Amino acid sequence: MLEVGSTRNLALLGVTAIASALLGAVAIQGYQRGIATPADGIGMHVHMAGAEAGSGATARPTTTVKPLSCEKLANVPGHSITTALVEFPPNAYTPRHRHPGAVTAYVLSGTLRSQLEGGPAGTFSKGQTWFEPPGTIHLFAENASTTEAATLLAIFVAEDDCGPLTIPD
Repeated sequence: MLEVGSTRNLALLGVTAIASALLGAVAIQGYQRGIATPADGIGMHVHMAGAEAGSGATARPTTTVKPLSCEKLANVPGHSITTALVEFPPNAYTPRHRHPGAVTAYVLSGTLRSQLEGGPAGTFSKGQTWFEPPGTIHLFAENASTTEAATLLAIFVAEDDCGPLTIPD
């Protein structure tokens, strides 16, 4: 028998999977057409705080997060889904951080390296995905290329506030 908390977690997982597929397809189509932000103005640029590794000549470029949408999930009270484009210039690096909810990442272009705490580093190319459970420490994400940019679509399911997507750790 499932407990109430388990039932809610299963509902969130189901919503994440369905919403990821639907919103991912829509966002990818918009991205391919050059539509980076909706008319409602949510599309602001956010640079990862403290994302530069090193200093001076050794500093690495930062990633840029462009939120595309944030919608309340009517069937999962208290939660919302946010989609965002994360742009990695050549050699870009994102340091240790976590997210307030679950995240599915889908690589739109380029090749990225990423590692979650307790797991091995992985390399992900166009069309590949990874999942980050709520609160998981993301040790790093980086563009594997020093000459080509990379972009991913991030889909977050978190509490309703549509607030910060990344929490420095």
